[in-house]
Amino acid sequence: MRTTVFFLILGYLSGSILFANVFGTLFGKRDLYKNSPDQNPGTANAYQYGGFWCGTLTLVGDLLKGFLPVFFYLQAMHIRLQTMPVREEWELSLVLAAPVIGHIFPVFYRFRGGKGIATTFGCLLGLFPYGLPVVLFAAVFIFLSVGLRITPHYYRTIAAYLITAAVMVLTGIAPAVRIGFFVIAGVVCLRMYLSKEEKERIGVRLLWMR
Repeated sequence: MRTTVFFLILGYLSGSILFANVFGTLFGKRDLYKNSPDQNPGTANAYQYGGFWCGTLTLVGDLLKGFLPVFFYLQAMHIRLQTMPVREEWELSLVLAAPVIGHIFPVFYRFRGGKGIATTFGCLLGLFPYGLPVVLFAAVFIFLSVGLRITPHYYRTIAAYLITAAVMVLTGIAPAVRIGFFVIAGVVCLRMYLSKEEKERIGVRLLWMR
């Protein structure tokens, strides 16, 4: 239990480091996302307002802060996802969600953070070699971006998390991962609901529709 608490705290604190702020400051763009429509301290705004290297380093940082706590927790606990006791399932679920919760409600920035998309990918990558969850999440995001295109990005993000959560129920994803992703999806949807960005009318069209 103490190991789980340690990685919960580690995951939350690592998630609370907003690398868009860190690298924005290093590259002389302290408030790089303040004038963006969504004011999100994330990878997309780091690229758009900070440039290639600022965006790339932010992306790597946001992925690693999700990947490392989850990966090392699995190694420390010698966990096999398909044969976990129920108690350990809940513990892993919380560790899986902790970095995303930290990114969205960071203790270092008055609990005002980003959307957690890149960090979610990092957490799912941390389940290596169990790759189905991250492949599924990526496939849904790509489909909603280039197949059934949902605009603006606000609604696409919500749809991606809800659809992925639903598909996880149907595809036999390990229960611990499924529960953890449900927590992540709930926190992300709450963050989107509380967002001050203008809620434009939702648009849905197929790739081949003009």
